[in-house]
Amino acid sequence: MKLKILAFGITKDIFGASEKKMEFQDDLNVSQLKERLEKDFPQLIKLKSYFIAVNEEYAEDNQIIIDTDEIAIIPPVSGG
Repeated sequence: MKLKILAFGITKDIFGASEKKMEFQDDLNVSQLKERLEKDFPQLIKLKSYFIAVNEEYAEDNQIIIDTDEIAIIPPVSGG
């Protein structure tokens, strides 16, 4: 399965691009995607938190991802 993953904010710097294409052997859930991302991009672990959005909605760790889903990495946001 091939996924296009969109990156925003600091995650764009970590990925070195605004999007990454990644290949996975099997179907996976959000938690498994996070594990793979943190393995391939260890700087993600240093973030206080980040969110995964699937089809423009925040996703729970157990949500299944399919190859047609739009995936985005949302970094922590601060402001006031």
